[in-house]
Amino acid sequence: MVEEVEKGELTCKQAQHKYGIQGKFTVLVWLRKHGLQDWSGSLPQGARYATMENRGKAKPRTPEQRIKELEDQLREAQEKEKARLFEGVLDVIQKEHGVRVVKKPSGKSSRKSSSKG
Repeated sequence: MVEEVEKGELTCKQAQHKYGIQGKFTVLVWLRKHGLQDWSGSLPQGARYATMENRGKAKPRTPEQRIKELEDQLREAQEKEKARLFEGVLDVIQKEHGVRVVKKPSGKSSRKSSSKG
């Protein structure tokens, strides 16, 4: 089922109906747990699922590799939490104080250059 969804042969909803899966999010959970999570199509079709067959035979990661992976996940979670907190602060400012806050598109510098002369 996971392979069919990842190949694009079925949508999550179609897989749910085809295989009689009751839970709304079960297919997504299985994709995260058992899938390759490479839906970009950057790998050749055959390579993607040859990797899946050998998945259990892969070398275990070293403790250092696992620590780095966990540190990266923690950093990402912290960044997402900061963004959620910032959004909450903006909502309070707008709702309770009536101040309209305009967000700059990402990638724009917040510093303005000033010319003295």
